Amino acid sequence: MKGKTVVVTGGTSGIGKVAAEKLAKMGARIVLIARDKPRAEATLALLRQAAPDLAHTAHYADLSRISEMKQAASAIAAQEPRIDVLLNNAGALFGARRTSEDGLELTFALNHMSYFVVTELLLNRLAFSAPARIINTSSRAHQGARLDFDDLQMTKRYGAMRAYCRSKLCNILFTRELAGRIEGTGVTVNCLHPGFVATRFADEAGGLISSFAGVAKLLAISPEDGADTIVYLASSPEAAGVSGQYFYKRRSVSPSAAALDRKAALELWKRSAALSGLDH
Repeated sequence: MKGKTVVVTGGTSGIGKVAAEKLAKMGARIVLIARDKPRAEATLALLRQAAPDLAHTAHYADLSRISEMKQAASAIAAQEPRIDVLLNNAGALFGARRTSEDGLELTFALNHMSYFVVTELLLNRLAFSAPARIINTSSRAHQGARLDFDDLQMTKRYGAMRAYCRSKLCNILFTRELAGRIEGTGVTVNCLHPGFVATRFADEAGGLISSFAGVAKLLAISPEDGADTIVYLASSPEAAGVSGQYFYKRRSVSPSAAALDRKAALELWKRSAALSGLDH
């Protein structure tokens, strides 16, 4: 990873933070997209300890807002001469239905649309830097989920876990559709299930979800273990050239039947492009 630049969303806590630190120790320069400035500054301090000779930096954005997704990604594309790896890892679970300033259900906006918009705006820079890699953090939670394109924003039947599971299905559908579109560019894209990890995840969801998550985390794996497949996909020669796959514990595994639905992947792409205004 020496001489390589890695852009990370969701890199100020949990598996994203661990992955960023590990990649920095391997020689990568880290560019964070973060919402919380104190946590970003604390993460940058760790990165500078891990690799003091590299100019790690952060851009600030609320990745549930399309305007800020675009602003941060455009700034990075303009400032960075090359991008070797993009890690889309930002995500959350919300106990009650909330909407973004764009009118999107918040889980969908943050967990899926940020992946779509940031990737689209950094894609030319990644292709220029090829071989390059895109990694999307998904989850086994996608199992059993189905997208309802008549109610993609869940205005009729909202459930916190249903919204989260759908967003993780979106991550896989997006990965598979993108893989076909960028084939031959030298850029690969894969997604992964990190395992159930003991992180800040769901701490702010509120109500029973936070309580249940707190108990469940007693049985969870460490962020270090959860970040392992991310680091593998970002750096391993074995993963070079592999694209459009869903990984768990460094191995390509089969996702759900819904995640393999080509028509759903194309429809999600069209809807995401229209919602973001990136439907060129």
